[in-house]
Order: sequence, then C-alpha cells, then structure tokens
Amino acid sequence: MAPSPEKTNRGLSAWQKHSLRHLLQETDTFVTCVELVNSRGVITERRGRLVLKLARELAEHPRVHALSITDNPGGNAMINPDTMGTDLLARGQEVIIHLSCKDWNRNALLGRAWQLASEGFNNVLALSGDYPISGYHGQAGGVFDTDSVGLLKMFLEMNSGMRVDSGRAGQVLAPTHFFLGAVVNNHKRYEREVMPQYFKLAKKIESGAAFIINQIGYDARKQDELLKYMALHDLQVPVLANVYVLSPAAARFFHAGNIPGVIVTDELLALTQKHARSRDKGKAFFLEFAAKQCAIARGLGYRGVYLGGHLKYEDYERILEIAGRFGEEDWKDFVQEVLFHQPGEFFFFEPDTTTGLSSTRINRQYRHSKRPEVLKASGQRVSLGYKINRSVHNRIFEKGRLAFRIGKKFFQAVERAGRGLQKAVHGAEQAVKILCFDCQDCGDCSLPDIAFLCPESQCVKNQRNGPCGGTRQGNCEVGEKECIWSLAYERLKVYGEEEKMLDRPVVFKDGALKGTSAWANTFLERDHHARTRGTR
Repeated sequence: MAPSPEKTNRGLSAWQKHSLRHLLQETDTFVTCVELVNSRGVITERRGRLVLKLARELAEHPRVHALSITDNPGGNAMINPDTMGTDLLARGQEVIIHLSCKDWNRNALLGRAWQLASEGFNNVLALSGDYPISGYHGQAGGVFDTDSVGLLKMFLEMNSGMRVDSGRAGQVLAPTHFFLGAVVNNHKRYEREVMPQYFKLAKKIESGAAFIINQIGYDARKQDELLKYMALHDLQVPVLANVYVLSPAAARFFHAGNIPGVIVTDELLALTQKHARSRDKGKAFFLEFAAKQCAIARGLGYRGVYLGGHLKYEDYERILEIAGRFGEEDWKDFVQEVLFHQPGEFFFFEPDTTTGLSSTRINRQYRHSKRPEVLKASGQRVSLGYKINRSVHNRIFEKGRLAFRIGKKFFQAVERAGRGLQKAVHGAEQAVKILCFDCQDCGDCSLPDIAFLCPESQCVKNQRNGPCGGTRQGNCEVGEKECIWSLAYERLKVYGEEEKMLDRPVVFKDGALKGTSAWANTFLERDHHARTRGTR
C-alpha cells in the first residue's frame, strides 16, 4: 500500500510530515489522504469535538499523509475548513483546504486566498461547489461569480505575483505558493457528459491544477480509463483515486441521487443490502471493499488514494492494514468485484476482455460517430435556430469581418447620440434575445462560447468554462433540464468542433456590464471576448 513509515517520514519528527507537493512531485510514495467533513455550530460542540479528535488522531498516523477539509459540502453551512485546519497545521499535518465558488464572489475568494496564504495553508482544492440546498430562513442563493477553472486561473496568477490596481502605478503583490488541486468526474453515463468532463480536466490542468482527485465512483474500468485518457492526451499530473467507504445508509443515499454526480447502481445497492443483513451490518465487508479499491488504485497507477466516509479512527486504520497486506499483483484477482457500470454507459476506450478494464483502443462506435458522412447525417437533428445563430455570428460578430467594422461604427454613433437612442437599441436587442435565449441581460454574452445556450438563464451555476460534475443521466443537478454543456457538445459535434469547445481563454464575466447592450459591448470591444482576444 505504501512505503514503511520510517522511509516515508525519514528525518522528520512525529509532529511533522513531508509536504503534499514534495510527495507527489518528487517521490514515488503512494499517498493517503483522508477527507474530513466539518460540523455545524462551534467546534467545541459535541460533533465538532468528535471531528477534531478524529483529525488529531489521523494526524499522528504515519501512513496518513494529508487531511482534506470540506467547504460547506452538499450546499450546507458548516464551519470554515481553516478553523480545524489551523490546529492541524500546528501539529505538522499537511492540510488540503477545499475552496468552492458557491458562497463567495471573486473578491471574497481573493480575500480568502490571501487569508489562507497568510495562515500557512498551501494546498487548495478548487471547486465550483454543490448548489446550496439549505440556508438560514430558507434556501440560500448560490453565488457562482466564477467557477473552478476561473478559481485556478486566479490562484495561478497569485502564484506568479498578482498585479492589482493601486493608484496610478498599480502594485505587484508578492507571489503565493499554492499547490492547486482540482476534481474530475468521468463516472458518467453518456458520451455528452463524459467527454466535456475530459475537456474541462485539460482546461483545469492548463489553468494551474497540479494534482487531480476523481469523483466518487465504484467502477474500476472508469478509474482505469481516466489514467489512460490522460496518458493519451499528455495530461501529466498526479491523480488520487477517490475511495468513499460505503455503508448501507450511504449506498441508499447515493443511489437516490442525493449527492450530485455520485452514482450507486442498482447492482451495487443490492450488494450493500445483502451485506447489511449480516451481524455486523456489513462493516467488515465495506472496510475490505474499500481496501480492495485502494489496492486496485495503486495497481492501475494512481499516485494515491483519497479516503472518505463516516468512519472512526479504527476503521481507517483497518482499511490501511488490509490494503497493506495485498501483494503488488493481488488487485488483479479482485478487480472485477468493482465493476459497477450504468446501463449503456459510454467508455472512451474499448474494453479489455481479459481484465474487464479498458484497453488503449479508442471506442469504435465513438470513432464511427465522428466520420464525416455520419456527422453530415446527424446534422439533420440540429435545430434551424442554431444553424442561423452560427451563420449570423460568424458573418457579423467575428472581428475582422466587414460587418463587424460596420457594427462598430454603428454603435459608436449610437453612443454619441446619447441615452435615448442607446436605450431604444438596447430594448430592440433584448426583444430578440429574450425570445430566443431567455437572455438575462448580463451584458457580457457567452452565447457563442456555449453553442448559443445562455449560462445565465439555463445553468443554475452560471458555468462558462465547462460543465460542473453534478449532472445525473445528462440532467442538471437542480431540476430536470438537460445540462447546457451536454447540449452544446451535441451541437458542436455535428460540425466537428466539440473537442475545441474549451479551447479558448478562461472566461470571467464582467459584472460592470450588467444591464448594458451586449451587442454594443462586443462591437466596441468591452466584453470578455475583447479582453481575452489574442491571449492564446
């Protein structure tokens, strides 16, 4: 499972461990991280004391290399992760702080980042976050002023020395030293869900992610596929395999779809219910099942495991003990015990019929679907509205076109004419865009970024840099509508453009443009398209 404690922590005291960055980038240590879910109320209350006690016990375990602390998980209010994290840092423990975009705008996120850096936290897991499901006197509203990709880009700039406005001269701040992580979820059923996840993974790595944790899943073939996809596309960052320790209650909860993006199949649920009838309610089985997942992850080539679940210290110790007894090749004997596919699930690679995992041959049906004659036939399914929008945008709104130059002169004249004409032209624009796109008048339009689907009105998280990981069967985690990024993928694939759907600079919406003409902002080059044009 891992090198001996003496080798891993050679030269270190009992109260100090190697940095996560060092372990993942400079050693071949198989890393063990444990996720801690914070409590509600002050940390001195019973639940808070129990979590802190567990954290302190794990901090002393030589085979636990890092503790990862959640940020309002599941959209529920919890204590901030650095409350407990500060105590752990003082004990020499490596800590990963989760930071999500659901509760903070980008200024608050910057403030949090400076706070974390000042307090000595270096490891940050950048997340878009689950949509809030509760709140004080009713459900809280999600913020989502940016997303995980934007957050990574922001932190990457901070690591390089961020320039901030400060009078005429401006100011370049001292570089931070964040070791940035991100999450990917390829445990999806449909091609239109899986492939955008892979594209966004590449975008996250490009934007600064130095390590990856995959989402909870119970399919070793999908675990195998992730590493093989990354190798094929030269995405060279360490990946930790997510191993969430099931219980009968957790299996029922996941199966019901209560955690966005987490799937427990009917078959796996039946297995958990079977073992739940045993005298120990399946505990021995679930701990061994988790230990086998750890061994499989190591055999597949993951750089470590990311353990989670509602467990006691003794349970984690037992999992590591069992996993440590497996030989290097033993995982091959039980890998097929962790192959819980969804019906008709899409895989990027052909199966390896010998192991039940993935081969390195790209899915034949997927390759066939990309043939020109097949794409031409599938073009009949694309709506006329989308075809018209593509044509109009390419002919009018692309800089360098004659129509763009005419549009620029027109809106310059409108600006000079004063507020009355500006209001009339803006009103005419909104009459068209509300009818066609349910436009929310953000003024910084991303319609051409997402195949003419509006992220403001049709995505509850306003995701402009790729999909979140919360879809289930192609649908948004909130309500029953289909994810706009799945729809965009299908539209773009008809034109052979789906693989480049995120091949552009990171999008940050400019809040100052809200309520102004997006057309004027495009032609007069005030929106994000102008700010990022020519940066790649």
